[in-house]
Amino acid sequence: MKRKFSKLSNEIIGAAIEVHKNLGPGLLESTYQQCLTHEFELRRIQFKKEYPLPVDYKGITLECGYRVDLLVENQIILELKSVEQLKSIHEAQLLTYMKLANIRQGFLINFNVPLLKQGLKSFVL
Repeated sequence: MKRKFSKLSNEIIGAAIEVHKNLGPGLLESTYQQCLTHEFELRRIQFKKEYPLPVDYKGITLECGYRVDLLVENQIILELKSVEQLKSIHEAQLLTYMKLANIRQGFLINFNVPLLKQGLKSFVL
């Protein structure tokens, strides 16, 4: 059964595909991030880049230096990669960020693939 994506999810995926189509694989993660944020601006999609993510532990808030690559419309976390292949630790990182930020949806996007759909994973809590 195919899962339906929200309008915002489709816009995010479309923007990521546009970036990948123009740049291809093999560049640094930071390059894809900058180009994706520019694409979001062109499409009037609101986002926060390198969004700080504190850790709440037993009544205290710890600033541990964690940063979400992109928080889109305060609804979806994007964790961007440019690696040979995604690993389970990348998935665990995104799921932990989603839990800490109390965000229900996230995308793990690896731009270092021939076709972007091969590097795209969606997660819902």
